[in-house]
Amino acid sequence: MTFDPSISRCGHIALIGAPNAGKSTLMNRMVGAKISIVTPKAQTTRTRVTGVAMEGEAQLVFVDVPGVFDATQTFEKSMVSAAWNAARSADVILFIHDARKKPTEETEAVLNRIKDLGKPAMIALNKTDAVDDKKVLLERTVWFNERLVWQHIFMISARKGDGVQDVREALAEAMPEGAHLYDRDALTDMPMRLIASELTREQCFLKLQEELPYTLTVENEKYDARADGSVEIHQNIIVQNERQKTIIIGEGGQMLKAIGERARHEIGRLIGAKCHLYLFVKVRADWKDKPEAYSYLGLEFGKKN
Repeated sequence: MTFDPSISRCGHIALIGAPNAGKSTLMNRMVGAKISIVTPKAQTTRTRVTGVAMEGEAQLVFVDVPGVFDATQTFEKSMVSAAWNAARSADVILFIHDARKKPTEETEAVLNRIKDLGKPAMIALNKTDAVDDKKVLLERTVWFNERLVWQHIFMISARKGDGVQDVREALAEAMPEGAHLYDRDALTDMPMRLIASELTREQCFLKLQEELPYTLTVENEKYDARADGSVEIHQNIIVQNERQKTIIIGEGGQMLKAIGERARHEIGRLIGAKCHLYLFVKVRADWKDKPEAYSYLGLEFGKKN
């Protein structure tokens, strides 16, 4: 049957892949806005992030989830569980693989789980712009084709946008017919306060990189609209000890100021209004062991992957 782009369609696409495969970058490119944070650190995405895009009359609801990996800690297991829950409820699975990296036994284990779900699946070999030897891409394609029947295999660069439109069009065709779940101009169903805290966490990682432990989190204490249309936000940057607090604040408070300036810019750009951002650094050694921390991020406490 010929695809009719005028028919209303809507469906969920789960973005599955290893940490740092480029899932968040791809979703932001699809949506046209920074909904999911992107940093060089692995396992940056901790919560289920939903992005909405239109391709003709097809509404594509992307679900960017934590990377799938062999988790050992309770918090990590909850993250991986969130990823597989999204995959089980999706209409299509889009598997993202960093084309620069040779698939491993862990990659094969993930593909086996995808196969067991019985969902339509596509694969995007990402970061192909960083692969000089095109024979490598052929080898990757052969390897993946031997292990799963893919509806499509794409060569893309989510960072540059190369090949992304082809993915959008293929996903639009794969969506089931039905009414849209969101307004045509919607970008996400995530609370803006959660996105704001994630954007601040992103800037912490980008400014401090290896100095900063992965365990940091950011919580909103206040998110209020002012009469002039601007937004006032109070956030707590939660760390696990005093040394980490000292690193975040920096000499004379300069590091915290720099983080605040960048986060204020990113939040303001997303909400389209002036942002008054106030940051506080607090030590909470056991934050990862508290059920409320999981609830805030949309994770299930004690959930195994």
